[in-house]
Amino acid sequence: MTKQRPTIGLALGAGGVRGFAHVGVLKVLEKEKIPIDYLAGSSMGALVASLYGVGHTTETMERFATLFKRKFYVDYTIPKLGFIKGERVVELIRILAKSKKLEELPIPVSIVAADLISGTKVIMKEGDIAEAVRASISIPGIFVPVTKNDQVLVDGGVLERVPTSVVKEMGADIVIGVDVSAYKVEQKLLTIFDVIMMTIDMMAKEMSSKTEDVQNSFTIKPIVKQTNGLLFKDVSSIIKAGEVAAKERIEELKEKINDWKENHIER
Repeated sequence: MTKQRPTIGLALGAGGVRGFAHVGVLKVLEKEKIPIDYLAGSSMGALVASLYGVGHTTETMERFATLFKRKFYVDYTIPKLGFIKGERVVELIRILAKSKKLEELPIPVSIVAADLISGTKVIMKEGDIAEAVRASISIPGIFVPVTKNDQVLVDGGVLERVPTSVVKEMGADIVIGVDVSAYKVEQKLLTIFDVIMMTIDMMAKEMSSKTEDVQNSFTIKPIVKQTNGLLFKDVSSIIKAGEVAAKERIEELKEKINDWKENHIER
């Protein structure tokens, strides 16, 4: 049976609090009735992808984002492997994800982390959502890494900031990548957290610039001027930036979908 439309995958990138721009992008895709068949996420993108996959509406996610406070997830520990234990964040995500497993979701979701032992990308498609997202958001030096079997897992954005290749491998005909890298901001280095976050940002952006484009991929880049990825403020403006960026490119995306139909659907 001939497909009547392309399958569409959404790859949501890393970026700390800037990742709430993904919610704005999703709002526009919903409004324009662009279906999402596959989801993949790194770091904050993993959180948004999993919550959307669970079935939360963009309105619900926006309310959650604007109410989110650092005290909800910060549980400091003696800094041997990281400053934040991450136990609170697991509890919070488990509540938001309704204690579901990845394989139970109606939309296939892949969560990306990086293994410090092998130096390779780890793609999680099964298991507890909260544990998978906890691994993917483990910013090196800030969160204590997640130990799983023989792996030591940290932030997926370390190796693949926007996991377009992952969502392509899942089966997407067209891949939408959302890159929430910081946009030309002069930031004072006030704390060790600032140093770590900005260093990871620079490394990840450099790697992204050298990565080959995935076939039939389409990138949306919200202009988010906040650099500190751990400071949860101005969240509404970050979500708005995602909406603006998606609206600017939505007609190009529709053209890409129509081009696919013309080339693949028999008349």
